[in-house]
Amino acid sequence: MEWLEASTENCPVQRTLDVVGEKWTLLILRDAVNGVRRFDDFHRHIGLSEAVLSDRLRKLVSAGVLRTAPYREPGNRSRNEYRLTRKGWDLWPVLMALGQWGETYALGTEGPVLDVRHTGCGAPVRVVVECSADHAALTPGEVTARPGPGARPRP
Repeated sequence: MEWLEASTENCPVQRTLDVVGEKWTLLILRDAVNGVRRFDDFHRHIGLSEAVLSDRLRKLVSAGVLRTAPYREPGNRSRNEYRLTRKGWDLWPVLMALGQWGETYALGTEGPVLDVRHTGCGAPVRVVVECSADHAALTPGEVTARPGPGARPRP
């Protein structure tokens, strides 16, 4: 079966985009990776409406990407912080790859907002696609994609 003959109903890219494919959702995840936890902080930093933020946070919690943790400041009512789950942290390489692409192709004249470096040696961090056997970095020409066990013919 060729790619164009395969149904995309079960495509992992499509299913991932169903969860995180909206601009605001990715920006919420970017902020969560960088330590933002509270609704007001997300709202102030990203600048989206409270209604949209509430909706996106609810969807991320429902999908298991974020979890809520109650907190209460003295004199105020109890509220929730939003923390990345393991599932959420597993999106970190995706965010890093988007940032890496943006630094290459969409960077403003001021330079990057974040300078991400390896804590151990100080070298810049980069995202690569690698072979799981020998950990060698791969180019698209060195990869073969075939229909997997979940591939079904298009209806």
